[in-house]
Amino acid sequence: QVRLVESGGGLVQAGDSLRLSCASSGRTFRAMGWFRQAPRAEREFVAAFTWTTANTLYADSVKGRFTISRDDAKNTVYLQMNSLKPEDTAIYYCAASGSVHYDRSYTSQLPYETWGQGTQVTVSS
Repeated sequence: QVRLVESGGGLVQAGDSLRLSCASSGRTFRAMGWFRQAPRAEREFVAAFTWTTANTLYADSVKGRFTISRDDAKNTVYLQMNSLKPEDTAIYYCAASGSVHYDRSYTSQLPYETWGQGTQVTVSS
């Protein structure tokens, strides 16, 4: 059974940085992404990496501040979050897709069939 395990969340102040990690059980995926869900809000796309095209995708709200990367040897995907803002406060979820789609499709939740349990990120002002 494929599992994704996130770590690295926490409580920080505005302007600080955090790095989230998502360790997978070793299966080869076509894409992996990060989503987040704030209280009383829907889950939204944050960033994704596509192995098929080696492309990175970012939500406009995090572009220039967040960076997605991966370590294939460790089967781990990272989300480096810099210049954090209070509006970045949310539960962050890692997701993986084993199917091939157009790159832009990976900004939607639909292609992802495997999800982690989430890690809380809280940014105080």
